[in-house]
Amino acid sequence: MATYTLPELPYDYAALAPVISPEIIELHHDKHHAAYVKGANDTLEQLAEARDKEAWGSINGLEKNLAFHLSGHILHSIYWHNMTGDGGGEPHEKDGVGELADALAESFGSYAGFKAQLTKAAATTQGSGWGVLAYEPVAGRLIVEQIYDHQGNVGQGSVPILVFDAWEHAFYLQYKNQKVDFIEAMWQVVNWQDVAKRYASAKQRAHNLLLAP
Repeated sequence: MATYTLPELPYDYAALAPVISPEIIELHHDKHHAAYVKGANDTLEQLAEARDKEAWGSINGLEKNLAFHLSGHILHSIYWHNMTGDGGGEPHEKDGVGELADALAESFGSYAGFKAQLTKAAATTQGSGWGVLAYEPVAGRLIVEQIYDHQGNVGQGSVPILVFDAWEHAFYLQYKNQKVDFIEAMWQVVNWQDVAKRYASAKQRAHNLLLAP
């Protein structure tokens, strides 16, 4: 039995149009995300084989592969639910996401400041990567992270709650090389209800990170 499985999309391929075309959603989910799931499962099997044979020559590459594919699977699983065809706008208390709105203002000075920082972080990733809003449990605040590939340049223990995919496969068929245009359009489909739920859950689990006994 495979350890990881490809989750179903929470909507049909056309649900995010015109911001993201049905063709991109289908290819992105069914091909790219599926490849990360397979890669994580294959790497776990290879690590098990290495343990059985005590063949450790490939351990460095296998550990890197596991981090790459597993992080790709996790981030994409969040990504699909972070978006909705009825999303966008600014989070407000009247929409039931007041706690998140307050946290954004406290952590970034204002919603506008947060939006600008995440937009720039996603749009200026070197090569492939993500812009991520994460809950950092040590300080108990929200931070923006710029993730290279799927797993590099992150604060250990931080919990991603809103992710912007800045890999070319997320936008190239529709936006060509205009990554900035894609990131700007992404704000039209943000599912603030989902982000607020992830924020509340991350806060509840913050005590799980033990810095000292």
